[in-house]
Amino acid sequence: MSGIPSALSRARRDPVVVQTLRATVAATLSYAVAERLSSQPAPLTAPLTTLLVVQVTLYSTLTTSARRVVSVVAGVVLAIGFSSVVGLSWWSLGLIILASLTLGQFIRVGEFVQEVAISAMLVLGVTQLASQAWDRVLETLVGAGVGLAFNLLFAPPVWVESAGESIEDLARRVRQLLLRFGEELDGPIPVARAAERLHEARQLDQYIAEVDAALRQAEDSLRFNPRISEPLLSRVVLRTGLDTLEICVVVVRVIARSLTDLARRRSLDEALFEPEIAAGLRDVLGHLGGALVSFGVLVTTQVSRDAEGAEERLAAELRAAWASRDHVAELLLRQVQQHPLAWQLHGALLAEIDRILDELDLEHRTSRLMEELDRGRTLRRRQGSARAMLRRLARGEPFRSSR
Repeated sequence: MSGIPSALSRARRDPVVVQTLRATVAATLSYAVAERLSSQPAPLTAPLTTLLVVQVTLYSTLTTSARRVVSVVAGVVLAIGFSSVVGLSWWSLGLIILASLTLGQFIRVGEFVQEVAISAMLVLGVTQLASQAWDRVLETLVGAGVGLAFNLLFAPPVWVESAGESIEDLARRVRQLLLRFGEELDGPIPVARAAERLHEARQLDQYIAEVDAALRQAEDSLRFNPRISEPLLSRVVLRTGLDTLEICVVVVRVIARSLTDLARRRSLDEALFEPEIAAGLRDVLGHLGGALVSFGVLVTTQVSRDAEGAEERLAAELRAAWASRDHVAELLLRQVQQHPLAWQLHGALLAEIDRILDELDLEHRTSRLMEELDRGRTLRRRQGSARAMLRRLARGEPFRSSR
């Protein structure tokens, strides 16, 4: 029984579950309103439009509802003209699809071009009367209005927590890969196994795309949301955190490439590194993985809870990683004398470790945050100034220079 509350809690935080319930309620309300306003016996265009308009976030609803309405209305109006001239046949259907898609491109409704044709086909197929077609226009407006009002009155949830979990999971995946690197350093490594690790590092790119999608949803949920006092700060913290982890993933992939090249230079029974060097590198990679996880926790903690503890853990992991790195650098210098042809790969390995440590550095993190916040505030001031100038011009006030 204890698993039921946790399952319900996960369901409340699942975007798919929340969107399904919200869309169902909004579409039902839209149908009830349309029944009172439309003369059609089954005003299904209203709930259909509501399903298209109600999005996961308020921002996406506001930015897409206008284009959806325009696309649906354009298709309905086009069907009215066709229904008064021709009936429904294979050639008239093809003609209206061609005209709808062309009109959609002309009015620039973006990704909703197909909805112009869909609306036209629906109206052309169910009615031949212009009065009924105009009822479809009314139902479309009702559906869009109900969908927009629903999101305004019942603000969608903020998806910061789910995006933060994705970022932390990414950091843990990278840590696990680094630990697997470390486990294989003190023995012979077949080239095929090293290539498998390289493939695993490349697969992280696919997961980054999924995290980026979750983060974009979280950023949209922060826009125009009255429950968030500092939406710009929250968006910048998450976005810059993911950017840093993405850079680290790229460097980890390069590390995997260097280890694969080193494996090719060794004989089948020769260890990749001497035991002392392997132990030192294993220690470095372990601290790197710990620092990545601490960084992921720090990024997601800053937008919800006290981040002091996460920052202290990250600083401790970075200090330990730098100390281990310096020790390994001395040991690698000695091995270069035994394998002089591999000195480039040894140096590249150290440079890649340094790059990750620099990216996770707290001062580097703070300066980047400040730069992004300043850039965002500057952009908002410019947008505000442009809107103010347009309002003055609309009122007929003379333009005054800001000098």
